[in-house]
Amino acid sequence: MSNGHHFTRPITSESHIRSATSLPDGLPDRLEALIERARPNQPMRTAVVHPVDGDSLGGALSAAEHGLIAPLLVGPPHRIRDAAEAAGLDISTLPIIATAHSHEAAERAVALVHTGEADALMKGALHTDEFMHPIVDRSQGLRTARRMSHVFVVDEPSYPRLMLVTDAALNIHPNLEEKRDIVQNAADLARALGIRLPRIAIVCAVETVTPQMQSTLEAAALCKMADRGQIKGALLDGPLGFDLAVSPGAMHSKHLHSEVAGRADVVVVPDLEAGNMLAKQLEYLADARLAGVVLGARVPIILTSRSDSTHTRLASCAVALLYRQWQLEQSALVTSAPDTT
Repeated sequence: MSNGHHFTRPITSESHIRSATSLPDGLPDRLEALIERARPNQPMRTAVVHPVDGDSLGGALSAAEHGLIAPLLVGPPHRIRDAAEAAGLDISTLPIIATAHSHEAAERAVALVHTGEADALMKGALHTDEFMHPIVDRSQGLRTARRMSHVFVVDEPSYPRLMLVTDAALNIHPNLEEKRDIVQNAADLARALGIRLPRIAIVCAVETVTPQMQSTLEAAALCKMADRGQIKGALLDGPLGFDLAVSPGAMHSKHLHSEVAGRADVVVVPDLEAGNMLAKQLEYLADARLAGVVLGARVPIILTSRSDSTHTRLASCAVALLYRQWQLEQSALVTSAPDTT
């Protein structure tokens, strides 16, 4: 909330009304729509790292049954099989790549990407730091020229469209250069999910450029970077308060003219703490459902929480597959473009 204004839920002709009878297995239909969009694509060969509990195994099996991934279970075989038996899951047809422990599982999964045997990684029952450590390794990891960042894909009942929130899981205090990559990653994912020209709100506590608030200076700089082609494929505005980003009523009451305000597709937060709290408030207080993926690495990384449901893991796999397919299509376009030199 900026300047003491209360958040107003958007009321527009696009308002999305949920029907309990239309939600298969309790999934919000906008996430279900992404799953259905992803299913015709070739399943991703996905290294599932240390899936030694029922939740991570169940998520991988569900995604395989929906045709989203072809799982490679990486971890101690006896623990994987014990977890499957305890959860009543049949993994007899899935390959198990044996490792001694979780740290080795994460390293082996990265190696599978390097050898071309895996198209994506999926976190199982291990800590995020341990999972990400070999991924971000500067010599043997999966870094690219772009900063890695996490994007939540949020389906909140009162908002008339999917909302992407970034970065709420990876970069603690990103600087301007890192925020440029965070914004570009989110813009690319939005386009992969079918948003032709995503509207990106750089949110801060206030909507004016204020020298005492570094985040507002960086928001303004990001918008100018988009003007100069340093960020491509999106409309940016900022700084914007969160109310201005999502509420047409707040935009009109403050007499703001913006192509982004009131209908943001992407919300870029100033730091991880703000993003993490925003995402969890939407999930626990506003009945939102979330999917999540890490971008900017050589392959998509499905970074789910150990407490996430099978449905969340399934939706996250769909998001990763749509992004992977979009990357392949973009690469094909570049390859087939005529040489004008």
